[in-house]
Amino acid sequence: MTGLLGALLPAVPLVAGLVGLLLPPVSRGGGARAGADPARRVAVGLGVAGAAGALLVAVALLARVGAPVETSTTWVDLGGLRVTLGVRLDGAAALVAVAVAAVALAVQVYSVGYLRAGPHDEAGVDVDHRYPPYAAQISLFTAAMLLVVVAGDLVMLLVGWEVMGLCSYLLIAHDRRLPGAPAAAMKAFLVTRVGDVGFLLGIALLGVSAGSFRIADVLAHDHSAGTLTAACLLLLAGVAGKSAQFPLHTWLPDAMAGPTPVSALIHAATMVAAGVYAVTRLFPLFERAPAALAVLGVLASVTLLLGALAATAQDDLKRVLAWSTVSQLGYMTGALAVGAPAAALFHLLTHAAFKALLFLAAGAVIHALGTPLLSRMGGLRSTMPVTFWCTAVGLGALAGVPPLAGFWSKDGVLAAAEAAALDSAGPAPAWVGWLVWLAGLAGVAVTAWYATRLLLRAFLGAARPPLPPHDRPIALHPHDPPAVMRVPMLLLAVPAALLGLAAFWPAFTGRLGAAEGEWTHVGPALVLPLALLVAGAALAWAGWRRDRAADPARALGPLGPVFAAGFRLDDVQHALVVRPVTALARFARAADERVVDGAVEGTGRGATGLGGALAGLHRAALPRAAAGVLAGALLIGLAAVLIGGIA
Repeated sequence: MTGLLGALLPAVPLVAGLVGLLLPPVSRGGGARAGADPARRVAVGLGVAGAAGALLVAVALLARVGAPVETSTTWVDLGGLRVTLGVRLDGAAALVAVAVAAVALAVQVYSVGYLRAGPHDEAGVDVDHRYPPYAAQISLFTAAMLLVVVAGDLVMLLVGWEVMGLCSYLLIAHDRRLPGAPAAAMKAFLVTRVGDVGFLLGIALLGVSAGSFRIADVLAHDHSAGTLTAACLLLLAGVAGKSAQFPLHTWLPDAMAGPTPVSALIHAATMVAAGVYAVTRLFPLFERAPAALAVLGVLASVTLLLGALAATAQDDLKRVLAWSTVSQLGYMTGALAVGAPAAALFHLLTHAAFKALLFLAAGAVIHALGTPLLSRMGGLRSTMPVTFWCTAVGLGALAGVPPLAGFWSKDGVLAAAEAAALDSAGPAPAWVGWLVWLAGLAGVAVTAWYATRLLLRAFLGAARPPLPPHDRPIALHPHDPPAVMRVPMLLLAVPAALLGLAAFWPAFTGRLGAAEGEWTHVGPALVLPLALLVAGAALAWAGWRRDRAADPARALGPLGPVFAAGFRLDDVQHALVVRPVTALARFARAADERVVDGAVEGTGRGATGLGGALAGLHRAALPRAAAGVLAGALLIGLAAVLIGGIA
């Protein structure tokens, strides 16, 4: 029964997505809202069913002791290389499935109000007529992530992995009237595809080595050291793309061009979490490939610091949260690099709660004001109190304020890194532990700085004066969102505040694969992260008190523009990849048009010209033609006589 429920987890949102795509389109204007009602009922109703199913699976697996639940049947047998259909469920898979289904349901409910036509939506126009395909694509996106979570075969996992990439393209480009949306969607699709090439090759290498793509068989097989290291490094390329690790992280901030609920779904519990979860699912392989873990540790440390520093200089509310996601993903992959998959999964779960909460709260602010710019915000605490407290809880969890959820999960990552650095407790070299630990400590201070700055600039102080008339005006009377948007925020605030306490519940940590107290501690080791947290928040407070309207990029001095541009890595990619590829494409096009097409078309033109010349000769007048025939016959006869005489 548990296996059947596990198979239904991706099936329910898949049905919701397919039904939503089959619904007839709705007209613009007054009929749009009524026409979208069936789509809302399908999306929200089946979303509730999917979340309930995930909870049932989690309860069943939390009560179960022993091996994972696994069902499989052979789908294709290619000369002894088996591809199977089935699910593989354990406690970690069940908990991640609950997080995915819950966040997806919150996003679906929130979107009902967010995409309703109103004067202060992001596009400033009626977007409700496109709600049915939007809701269907969110359901398909959720189904793809749940397939990654429950898949018992690497090929099935790859199918879910690739469908997520397609759905992310569609959702980011949902409102094509926004100038940056199509380009951002294309960038996300192409950058993640670069990593997916390596992911596909890694899966192929493991499947060929084990003779099966079934995850249990791949984990149990005794791979050679070279094969295992190569496969793990190739898998990390896909992880870097999907989970926005350096240097394939550049798509994630630009993905903010999509609707804010889509950002919540991508950044919290689906696409960016897929890479972390995939490494966790295959972690026994990575444990036997310390070189791959060392590479992952370097990438994680760079990603952690790069994302945090870039967030300090952003004026766009959503881009601050986007860069913070990059940084928090660095914590998760850093935990994996030092051999603590349980800590990585725990931070993945808490991050899903508080980051979804933060994006939905950001959407409420943008919905009320009509702008995402922090420079045009201020004083919202009194006019939007519910949004303020939800944002405060989310930012506190992000920064690691005790006893909120992010404090305990981030502490788990730092504790694991500290043990790997000081005691060589992980499968990777000790220097990897030092690198992740020091980067994580620095990230605590920087995260506290930009989280405090965001809260102060958006919600405290006085409202910002309006900008010049050619800019879009800010709403004069902002207020908290309607209940359909407010309730999901309030419900997400509960796990964002309290989920971290689950670290002290042995049944919970055991299902994540950790022993009680293995990666959480309360004692002197907490003093340093807490001191860095207080220092970062105090610096942000002091800077805000000194100049409440200061531009963050200017406040950081000469480094501000560099941080704001994400260390100009987009420019580097453009110079090293985009321009050469574009030049090569232009050369190939010119060669095809001028050489290949030129040869083909030139042959045709030559044949046509020769035929025309011969046709002109054949069109001679009858007397001249007869004379020509007789002359030709005479010449042929003369040639025959001469040749015969010589012979």
